[in-house]
Amino acid sequence: MPGPLSHVRVLDLSRVLAGPWAGQNLADLGAEVIKVERPKVGDDSRAFGPPWVKDQQGRETKDSAYFTSTNRGKKSITVNVAKTEGQALIRALAREADVLIENYKHGDLARYGLGYEDLKAVNPRLIYCSVTGFGQTGPHRERPGYDFMIQGMGGMMSVTGEPDGAPGGGPQRAGVPIADIMTGMYASIAICAALVNRAETGQGQHLDLALLDSQIALLAYQNTNYFSTGIAPKRIGNLHPNIVPYQPFRSSDGEVIVACGNDNLFRKFCAAAGCAELATDPRFITNGKRVENRAEITRLIEAVFRRKTTAEWLELLEAAGVPNGPINNIAQVFEEPQVKARGVKIELDHPVAGKLPLVASPMRFSATPLEYRLPPPLLGEHTDQILHDYLKLNAPEIAKLRADGIV
Repeated sequence: MPGPLSHVRVLDLSRVLAGPWAGQNLADLGAEVIKVERPKVGDDSRAFGPPWVKDQQGRETKDSAYFTSTNRGKKSITVNVAKTEGQALIRALAREADVLIENYKHGDLARYGLGYEDLKAVNPRLIYCSVTGFGQTGPHRERPGYDFMIQGMGGMMSVTGEPDGAPGGGPQRAGVPIADIMTGMYASIAICAALVNRAETGQGQHLDLALLDSQIALLAYQNTNYFSTGIAPKRIGNLHPNIVPYQPFRSSDGEVIVACGNDNLFRKFCAAAGCAELATDPRFITNGKRVENRAEITRLIEAVFRRKTTAEWLELLEAAGVPNGPINNIAQVFEEPQVKARGVKIELDHPVAGKLPLVASPMRFSATPLEYRLPPPLLGEHTDQILHDYLKLNAPEIAKLRADGIV
């Protein structure tokens, strides 16, 4: 079955992570995604190594593992957009596209005649998605934005990490570029919504996605906790600001995460763990009371957990219906029976690497299941095909573009 977006063509002028993440989502959903890259250099993230993709003889290639994480399903064409002839190629491709994704600094593409208003004139149905650090408005709109600085500026690092004064205390960024990834996810949602709107109105529109906006939205209840109290939340390590117990506990040989999201689960935990008296203790009888008395309940549960191994706790709590889990490293993640059963790890045939392992999309459809048709492309792998098939250029015309450094 064709994917749910198999009727959609996307022109992806973005690079690194946020924009390409959105483009990969659309490709996974069946869209035809044409990735536009700089001649000879390509997407910046191709050089974000080591580690590098290895060929079938085990030799390192020029493409990073980072690049492969976010460019599956795309066709690569190289175009020099700084040249007049290159700009003409982009306009011609945009004329036939449904969606354009770009993450140039504010105003850069407009200087090339490739801004939203320019391309709207040639394709009023075009959905033009701009992904920037700070958006298309406001005093910072022309500033570049990178994930790490946005995690700091947007508040994420103020609530991530151990408290000041604790061992290892201080602000921490998330272990992956969460601002980039979430902006890409919000962009994916916005593009799909704009496609639905266009089906009703016949008109495209300009989508304005900013890393800072997305990072702030991602703070979720930490924002509303602040609005409710007027006090900025602080770092509390692996604890939850609103739920107790909802944290890891050290067993006799490791750690186990316990997530008692309501009072009933807390009672189940206490019964299974052999400390039923805690569930009726007035200090801990409700979640609100447990939050108020966090230090004491944590101390008491820590003593209980030291009596058994991690494996014993996982088996015991699973049988009792108490949400729990180990703290896996990434190698252990892919050994989890549930992960194997869900087919989370996939392999695609790559022209250089052979079988290239990747992670499947978490989106599952009953009627239009996703298919992974194309591996991350080699730089310019599809240039001739796109110029010939979509723009109807012949071999001499393509050769001249190459000779002139346009593609």
